[in-house]
Amino acid sequence: MTLAATSAGTAQSSVRPPESAISATGSPTGGAVPGDALGTTSDAEIWRAVRQGVSGNVSIPDKKAAVLVQSEGESWRLLRNGPLFDYLGLAMIGTLILLALFFAIRGRIRVEHGLSGVKIKRFSTIERTGHWLMALSFIILAISGLNVSFGRSVIIPLIGKEAFGPISEFLKLSHNYVAFAFMLGLAIAFVTWIAHNLPSRHDLVWLAHAGGLFSEGVHPPAKKFNAGQKIIFWLVMLGGLSLAVSGWALLFPFEHSFFGDTFTGLASIGLDIPALLGLPQPPYSPILEQQFNTVWHVVMAVFMICVIFGHIYIGSIGMEGAFGAVGSGKVDLNWAREHHSLWVDELREKDAMPPAAANPEPAE
Repeated sequence: MTLAATSAGTAQSSVRPPESAISATGSPTGGAVPGDALGTTSDAEIWRAVRQGVSGNVSIPDKKAAVLVQSEGESWRLLRNGPLFDYLGLAMIGTLILLALFFAIRGRIRVEHGLSGVKIKRFSTIERTGHWLMALSFIILAISGLNVSFGRSVIIPLIGKEAFGPISEFLKLSHNYVAFAFMLGLAIAFVTWIAHNLPSRHDLVWLAHAGGLFSEGVHPPAKKFNAGQKIIFWLVMLGGLSLAVSGWALLFPFEHSFFGDTFTGLASIGLDIPALLGLPQPPYSPILEQQFNTVWHVVMAVFMICVIFGHIYIGSIGMEGAFGAVGSGKVDLNWAREHHSLWVDELREKDAMPPAAANPEPAE
């Protein structure tokens, strides 16, 4: 017992500082850095740099990990889940409402002189193949893409998370692979139709009469494609190309700098797009490029959806005799003469008309 007490006392005295030692509380500065200076490092400065997205150095291959906090990500999230969601949804709903009102007021555009029963060839097999490849793939892309953008808010409340999960997984994979079919269809349509969609003087006459869409008995002359169809063609070509480029960047992330390169190129001719939109100046980090791509991709996709709504309407219930052009490839002679009279004249000059259509009565 005595030995244990002696050993404990010895152990305590062995770690007790000497009486001559100066304690921290007794030092002139109380243990703090003299002058209340922060020294060579500052927690506030470090976290400010982290919050502002300053890139550090990492030894791993993924250099994006050098940015701990990407502040623009919160702005992107708020935009995507807020005004972008609202405005794009309203754009699609508004387009459908306008088409419904137009149909209620104008009704179906009939062939004024009635269907003749004589068919003439309008589109070849390769033309229709390009059209349907592009059309069907776009429908799949639109459905799967809208599920990504609006599924959480619209679809989950209807079918639940358990069903939404596997459906979304299938649609996501479909979106990624069907995109290449859309690109192919876009290329075929461009090659086969570009020569017929260049501007001409007849387009001005067609536009001046609004193509007769709002007036009965008005049939402005047009070649194989009228001005309205040419506008649709170029919107689809340019919009489709933009979707393909931004979609490619999303399929292969962090490998491209399309926005930075585009803005830099435009700045060289005096167009400072970032300043006009309140965006930071390039170059951009890979993750910021991806955020730009996602916003641009969904905006262009909804724009294309609204355009295609109008195209589907006029080619189906909106106009009598129009669907045959992409269905069988043939259209009624009277339909062709009312909507594409100059094209019919060209066919007659080339002796490409069927015998029954050799000497038709002119449409008024």
